[in-house]
Amino acid sequence: MIPVKGFSGQKVAVLGLGRSGLTTARALRAGGAEPVCWDDNPAAREAAEGEGFACVDLRRHGAFDEIASLIVSPGIPHLYPTPNPVVAAALEAGVPVDNDIGLFFRSFAGPEWHNYDTPPRVIAVTGSNGKSTTAALIHHILSEARRDSQLAGNIGRGVLDIDPSGDGSAVVLELSSYQTELARSLTPDVAVFTNLSPDHLDRHGGMGGYFAAKRRLFAEGGPDRAVIGIDEAEGAFLAGQLSEGQSDDRVIRISVERKLTGPGWQVFARKGYLAEYRKGRQAGSIDLRGIKGLPGAHNHQNACAAYAACRSLGLAPRVIEDALHSFPGLPHRSQIIAEADGVTYVNDSKATNVDSALKALSAFKNIRWICGGLEKEGGLGALNAAGDHVIKAYVIGREAAGFAMQLESEAQVCTTMAEAVEQAIADAKPGEVVLLAPAAASFDQYDNFEQRGDDFAAEVKKRL
Repeated sequence: MIPVKGFSGQKVAVLGLGRSGLTTARALRAGGAEPVCWDDNPAAREAAEGEGFACVDLRRHGAFDEIASLIVSPGIPHLYPTPNPVVAAALEAGVPVDNDIGLFFRSFAGPEWHNYDTPPRVIAVTGSNGKSTTAALIHHILSEARRDSQLAGNIGRGVLDIDPSGDGSAVVLELSSYQTELARSLTPDVAVFTNLSPDHLDRHGGMGGYFAAKRRLFAEGGPDRAVIGIDEAEGAFLAGQLSEGQSDDRVIRISVERKLTGPGWQVFARKGYLAEYRKGRQAGSIDLRGIKGLPGAHNHQNACAAYAACRSLGLAPRVIEDALHSFPGLPHRSQIIAEADGVTYVNDSKATNVDSALKALSAFKNIRWICGGLEKEGGLGALNAAGDHVIKAYVIGREAAGFAMQLESEAQVCTTMAEAVEQAIADAKPGEVVLLAPAAASFDQYDNFEQRGDDFAAEVKKRL
């Protein structure tokens, strides 16, 4: 655990008592603060009280009279579409609002660091798509290279629940826009921006607010090294803002759409090959085509980002290449769950928006596509760009008929996962892929995308 510094003897309010909220309360107590907790869910309050934490209704008048700070869990709105009433009350009272990420960065360094030969490093990854895979891949490469590494944030352990870092160790964080927008301290050593596409727009007041939330990871103190995907205008703009000139290699630009040239530091992938150029000369090359855990151009972008981050930490290209080949991939992200009778079954339940589903569709050919769920803003028109990869769509979800009508591919309304899997298996021929890439949220039928992916895998394995 990382004890929170700076609040010894003070009361600190904690709003939201899920995994991150309870961990925050424990870390505050370990640092000498007095946590004052609240959650609208009685069961969550009961769990906190069972650990000895005081639960006080922070909505009541005068609740913030003696509070030094309010720490908010990621799922609670603090600005758009409307602030949570507790957050609004804290702001009205002039109480600073923060989250566990901000507490982590203010508390991470310890006095023992003066005795280390190499201070611990923090690598933080954000972006719309691929940040989980990129963060996990960086952690995997570091671990394979026998570097002490911990994975935390939106993946792995909670940021305040990790072990204190030792000499030369690393912490790899996956950070969402909810986390980067609110954290009062953001000071990673290496920061990674994978890409940007519309998502969570209601929580950020539109695309500009969403990009601004991501951009804060690079603006609050500034990382020593920034790895920036420049295939979207926002990434190119961010790289330009951070760079002092063409040869400034504090910024590593990455792309999967074109060859990058110039005197700076670039990593790009074309036709399945990753290339690194620095100061106008090639410094490394990897054939990505045979790496089963990283199929498709979107995973090649993740490989470029992870490669660049690890190169900035001093790892050799060959060490990184060896680690890429042993990366198993992440559950629910282009995960091959079975191969039978010449048919491959792939679980990409994490493809919860149109952009991520389009990337999954582009990674394979001859697809029997299982899709559908709680549709997000913007419609489904962009998915038709991968229509030549799709043989037939099998649509699930409560609004399956309306979803199917927007697709140009042949589509069958199945509604349930069981029916979709049964029909896809019955139709599939050798050389084809049965792919779950929903292009929609899961909440109309499932608690989360993990549950949806697990259901797909279970239905496939039951029938095989």
